[in-house]
Parts: sequence; C-alpha cells; structure tokens
Amino acid sequence: MRNCPNTARKRRKKFLKLAKSYFGSKHRLFKSAKEQVMNSLSYAYRDRKKKKTQFRQIWITRISASLKDSDLNYANYINALKKANINLNRKMLSEIAINNPELHTSLVNVAKEQLKINANK
Repeated sequence: MRNCPNTARKRRKKFLKLAKSYFGSKHRLFKSAKEQVMNSLSYAYRDRKKKKTQFRQIWITRISASLKDSDLNYANYINALKKANINLNRKMLSEIAINNPELHTSLVNVAKEQLKINANK
C-alpha cells in the first residue's frame, strides 16, 4: 500500500519548517532542505559535545595566564593542589583567579609550599 499523499506532504512540510531560516534554495526545495537539516542536526550534536572541551581549554588558559608572575606552570600548580588535597575543578580555579585575587595568591602559595615539601623528600 502506498503512502497517503497527506503523509508525504506532512513529512516534507516538517523538513521545510525546520529549514525555515536557511539561505537560498535550502529553505524552498525539499531535497536540499532535507540535506541541510540533516547536516545541521549532526553539527549541533557534535558541537554540543565539543563545547565542553572548549570550555575546559578556556579555563586552563585562564589559570595558566594567572600563574605567569608566580614562577609556576599549570601542570605543577594542578599537581601541587592535588597533593595538598585541594579538590577544586578547573572552572572554579579560573573563576577564583579572575574574581578573587587574594584567594588565588593563597592557593599559589599553598602549591609552592607543597612543591618545596615534595622536593625535599
């Protein structure tokens, strides 16, 4: 039994509705609209996953920039904080570095102390 013409029209209208704001024939013609909608959905899925990686990169960059004056690099800083049992994630560390410089300098001092303790062992 063939599809009812109404079903095919509904299916096509669904894709054309999703492609409403696209440029050129991508919002007028069913075939190109369908291709573009499928690509757009796959890009959206991919980029929702990528966004988490990009935010983590931003936080790490901010932390590294805040450590320029303290003779510490990012890897040593994170390692020392872990050994000192300071369990702050990178998002919180970057927020502290931006908004609370006093607390950030105290964390840097704790990290330096921890590195000295480990160097003496």
